[in-house]
Amino acid sequence: MNKHQRIKKDKEFQRVFKQGKSFANRQFIVYVLKSDQPEFRIGLSVSKKVGNAVTRNRIKRYIRQAFLEMKDELAPNADYVIIARQQAAKMDFHESKKSLQHVLKIARALPKK
Repeated sequence: MNKHQRIKKDKEFQRVFKQGKSFANRQFIVYVLKSDQPEFRIGLSVSKKVGNAVTRNRIKRYIRQAFLEMKDELAPNADYVIIARQQAAKMDFHESKKSLQHVLKIARALPKK
């Protein structure tokens, strides 16, 4: 992910939380807010309750890679904030990607096939 594709500032996170819509499954909560940017942006949040630093960073890597692989299918003009739940720590990359695809289909950010 490029720098301009990430949500970093607290102000931006809060805007997505307040104005966006949330969708969830057992592993992830996704907030989606439509915007007028040409590319989508993602923000990641993994609490210390999920695991140690190694586990949290692995989850974030999995989420970034999954978004990278799905970038052509995703709605381009939106901000996404992904919050990982504790069950996400027990998953490998393919399970994480499948779970993210599921919650993004619920959010209508991915087309149903």
